[in-house]
Amino acid sequence: MTRKLKHQVLFVDGYNMIGAWPELNRLKKQDKLSDARDQLLFILSNYAKYKGIEIIVVFDAQLVPGIQQTYDKYGLTVIFTKEDETADTYIEREVPNKMNALTTVRVATSDLAEQWVIFSQGALRVSARELFNSIKEVEKEIHSDTQDYQYQNLRRNSPWNQEQVKTLQELFDDLMYH
Repeated sequence: MTRKLKHQVLFVDGYNMIGAWPELNRLKKQDKLSDARDQLLFILSNYAKYKGIEIIVVFDAQLVPGIQQTYDKYGLTVIFTKEDETADTYIEREVPNKMNALTTVRVATSDLAEQWVIFSQGALRVSARELFNSIKEVEKEIHSDTQDYQYQNLRRNSPWNQEQVKTLQELFDDLMYH
């Protein structure tokens, strides 16, 4: 029997992640906030595709006034809030709209007050550090999967069987290290 998993939705407080992740915070401090946003979206896009989840990234319009908008980029939904609206307020309002019996909603923020509000609404919270660590693990998995795929192709096209390849590897190691 096949079991269908719940749809996963992850709301991300964009500027909260930028401030908490070392490489993005460095860009922010160099007055390259736009670059930091683009890098965050790129990183989250790879994560979303690999995990098969929907990600909604919310940025406070107060840091980029007058551009309230919603658009898709790299397969993510990107939202800039209204001028007087924070990302927290937007997320608190929209989380209940996404929650249902078939959907698990998580919110990535390190804002403690926001975490309590989200948790009280029934959503799960993820700190900036937890999301960062999860993304780093996924990047390792992607790298490992890519290497496995490349080696599968090499093995598929190889005239030698597994035992012969192992013997060749041992001979190579003996020559290299003795």
